Amino acid sequence: MVAILGPRQAGKTTLAGELRKLIGKKSIMLDMENPDDYLKMDNAGFYLKNFEEYCVIIDEVQIRPELFSLLRVLVDKKRKPARFILLGSADPVIIKGTSESLAGRISFVELHPFDILEVPAKYLNKDHWFYGGFPKSILSRKKSDSLKWLDDFITTYIERDLPGIGLLTSSQNLRRFWTMLAHSQGGIWNASMYAKSLGISPPTISKYLDFLERSFIIRKLHPYYANIKKQLVKSPKVYIRDSGILHRLLRINEYTELLGNSISGFSWEGYVIEQVINLKNDNIETSYFRTKDGTECDLIFTKASKPVACAEIKFSNSPVITKSLRITQADLKIKNCYIITPSSEDYLMSENTRVCSLYDFVTKHLPELK
Repeated sequence: MVAILGPRQAGKTTLAGELRKLIGKKSIMLDMENPDDYLKMDNAGFYLKNFEEYCVIIDEVQIRPELFSLLRVLVDKKRKPARFILLGSADPVIIKGTSESLAGRISFVELHPFDILEVPAKYLNKDHWFYGGFPKSILSRKKSDSLKWLDDFITTYIERDLPGIGLLTSSQNLRRFWTMLAHSQGGIWNASMYAKSLGISPPTISKYLDFLERSFIIRKLHPYYANIKKQLVKSPKVYIRDSGILHRLLRINEYTELLGNSISGFSWEGYVIEQVINLKNDNIETSYFRTKDGTECDLIFTKASKPVACAEIKFSNSPVITKSLRITQADLKIKNCYIITPSSEDYLMSENTRVCSLYDFVTKHLPELK
């Protein structure tokens, strides 16, 4: 079995449609948001028995989590690659169901919105950063259509999708929390601060954050724990994953407004981190580094827990090597260091430090980190 996971509207159903063309006639697709298909699963065992030779694609499978135990039985009776393809936009339910029923029988693939290498050249730089990677946002012909789609996406997630997978709180509280995260883009997580602002307990606010992470809305970037004689920050940084959603939560309507906003540098940092993590080799882990005395580096790349490179993210095409970067290199004994900018030339600034644009980094340098 294969599970294709990702946020709503990232293209999972479209991808499944393309897979059906490759598979041929012996495939069926069931959408659990379609009442007719939903009712067919009331007697799923009898229905699916008629399609033993087919590839069965089940969209929004998290709506019927009781299917997982049945699918395990069907797979065990007839093991055939990609016999079932599951699509889901709610990681918490799917992970729970598969961990209980499908261990050793399923492979996971995350489908994220368009990354920097997937959009046409005309959308690179400011458009992809400003409008984000969701197809209906970046590809809208009118700016107003893109902003309206993003507003509707946020409302739907808050009022329907998150409550549908068990996050039971008022939509007003959830929107306030989501907006607070946007204003603190790239900030170090402090559950007590958010809990106090919203009038709820720290464990509850941490639960909210976990739901947003597992629903592919936010990303936690965890700190690197180094065996050095310094006190290290141990809480994760939190980022809204899609930059278009971030900008709508902040009510930024134009690219020029973003440039004049104090959030621009943090927005660019989150955008770069999302592109890099989505495109890196699976053998490479990412984290950030920060000591209690303020020394910090935006990205640490590790392989088998050993640092192999680091990167500073700068919203400037004329960066300088900071004291923090030098200390990080020395503390972690890192030889390869990068300063990632919007569109600078690719050049060595010092023996171990290279300046390059985001596009050059993900196309030329990131693949070298294996």
